Amino acid sequence: MKDDRGVYYHPFPQNPQVRMYVRDEEGTIWFRLWSGEDVALWDDHGWIPWEAVQQAMDLRRPTHFDPQRAYDLHVARAVLEEAGRK
Repeated sequence: MKDDRGVYYHPFPQNPQVRMYVRDEEGTIWFRLWSGEDVALWDDHGWIPWEAVQQAMDLRRPTHFDPQRAYDLHVARAVLEEAGRK
C-alpha cells in the first residue's frame, strides 16, 4: 500500500492503525513505524536500516512486542516490489 508518507504494510493486521513504512536505498531496506494512536511516534523515531533492526533483535529481551513480526524483511521487499510495478 502507499500514501503520502510512502510504501507501507500493516505489521499487525488486526490493528490497521499501525503501519510500517519501508524504503530501499542502495540495496538497504529501511523501516519507520507510524501509529494513528500515537502520531508523535513518526516524529520521535526516524528511519531504521535493516542491519540496526537485526542488531536490536539480537539484544532484545522477550516482551509483548515481537520485532520479527513488525520488521519483516520479506514483506518489506514484497510491498516495495509491488509498489514499483504501479
